[in-house]
Amino acid sequence: MASTETTPAQDAGSVEAGLDALETTATGRTPFSQTFKNKILPPVIAVVVVLVAWSLLYPVVDDPSKLPSPQDVWAEVEDQWLKGSLLDYIWGSVSRGLLGFLLALAIGTPLGLLVARVKFVRAAIGPILSGLQSLPSVAWVAPAVIWLGLNNSVMFTVILLGAVPSIANGLVSGVDQVPPLFLRAGRTLGATGLRGTWHIVMPAALPGYVAGLKQGWAFSWRSLMAAEIIAQSPDMGMGLGQLLEVGRTNSSMATVFLAILLILFVGIAIDLLIFSPLERWVLRSRGLLVKS
Repeated sequence: MASTETTPAQDAGSVEAGLDALETTATGRTPFSQTFKNKILPPVIAVVVVLVAWSLLYPVVDDPSKLPSPQDVWAEVEDQWLKGSLLDYIWGSVSRGLLGFLLALAIGTPLGLLVARVKFVRAAIGPILSGLQSLPSVAWVAPAVIWLGLNNSVMFTVILLGAVPSIANGLVSGVDQVPPLFLRAGRTLGATGLRGTWHIVMPAALPGYVAGLKQGWAFSWRSLMAAEIIAQSPDMGMGLGQLLEVGRTNSSMATVFLAILLILFVGIAIDLLIFSPLERWVLRSRGLLVKS
């Protein structure tokens, strides 16, 4: 009769094989049917539900000055498209928003590292950054107009004041969560100063940093829309905030709803195209993203 006992070497081999199996990830491409079911279908259903609810609610209100119909908003889309101004409104805001965010990134990143690594600087300006993060950026529009005049520098100033504190605080939070063991290991291997910051601190702080970037973009986009609504001049070009204000001035709820939907669409598109892939990459690099 064959023995069913296993030797320690066999047990170790079985455990190693099991660990290897757990670490093995499928590298094949996800079938389109699964992608459609998990990624495409849910938002499509959500949009359809909103449109149906909107269509059912409109006859109840029956007042275009308060709630336009979906058909009225679509007619406004066609009108702006035929005028050739629709893309100008979108690109005017997107170009300002992305350029202002890049400037905020260039300022907020070193500022966050400085606050996180230097105790005196943290004690001095850490509370100020937290206070600025909670202060509505629209409050800076009036003084920015007085200081700088009606030009695009007002927009960038408001964006910076809205985004920089969020980016810096996100990086500070990420650095605070870096295990001390990583820092000690880095110093042992000679990664000190800027080398330690680049090779040890920044990679380990990426989750908090990415969260700060995402929040910083949301703050900068909201700040830009508020600035475009309040500060308007022919020299400042067009933007979605200006489109929203045009609708309010003309008492055109179709234009107002068009502007709101475009602002929402741009915010969602930037998140899906930039920040969601970046977030997934960070999670995947840490083994935290599991394919279903």
